[in-house]
Amino acid sequence: MSQNPCGAMTALVTPFKNNSLDEATYAELIRRQIRHGMDGVVPVGTTGESATLSHDEHKRCIEIAVEVCKGTGVKVVAGAGSNATHEAIDIARHAEACGADALLSVAPYYNKPSQEGLYQHYKALAEAVKIPVMLYNVPGRTSVDIQPATVFRLFDEVPNIYAIKEATGSMERAVDLLAARPELCLVSGDDAIDYPLLANGAQGIISVTANLLPDLKSKLVHTALEGDLAASKAINDSLYPINKAMFVESNPIPVKAAMYIAGLIPTLEYRLPLVAPSSENMKKIEEALKNYTIPGVN
Repeated sequence: MSQNPCGAMTALVTPFKNNSLDEATYAELIRRQIRHGMDGVVPVGTTGESATLSHDEHKRCIEIAVEVCKGTGVKVVAGAGSNATHEAIDIARHAEACGADALLSVAPYYNKPSQEGLYQHYKALAEAVKIPVMLYNVPGRTSVDIQPATVFRLFDEVPNIYAIKEATGSMERAVDLLAARPELCLVSGDDAIDYPLLANGAQGIISVTANLLPDLKSKLVHTALEGDLAASKAINDSLYPINKAMFVESNPIPVKAAMYIAGLIPTLEYRLPLVAPSSENMKKIEEALKNYTIPGVN
């Protein structure tokens, strides 16, 4: 396994209280991840509602994650993405200054840059810091796809770009990337296909479901990386119902609802335009949760 952050990582939700960041709950959620075997946490990615946080809130989430993980061996891969390169660089520099181990940077959304624009964006971001950078490709949310040729160009030419969070949902894409660059750290960004990606050479996951079940998600990854693929597949299969339920509406709507039902967060709050799930989908989430023991619920 690479010395750079990889393994079992959680895409943290951001809890709110009265429309403000609930810092105490956030810190406790991170401590729970540490207790249940995760290798890393990812504050303020898509799951952390980064698109609706102020820049100060975004930076504070990274600071809290670094403070809580200090001395534990658990890595902080800080979300540092924007559709404006200068904003992404500002967040990246803050994350580096406060001690984050690496950055996760989503492809610029809405403005649909060309492949050359994506290359220049990521090159500028990575060259603005010294810590490792993970690309994040999720075309379903950004409307732009970081094509393999662009990934290879960035990986080959920019020394601190070490990884990609691959969330196209395409097994073929993962095979393409790892066949051409086996040393690239590919991280699964789709909970349902964690096992097949790990079996194909992925070095980790960034999981939504791990907010609920860090014990199982960490075991899924560690058994795969240790070569026990049968055990990893069995865990992945057992998680399919909850993984499916986590995407009945846009992420992170279902996972926050599930965490509230399970007693992991005291209030169910989102930032508009996100709202709570429909009553029908809330029932689906409740039914899925009945199949699992949620660890560390007080």
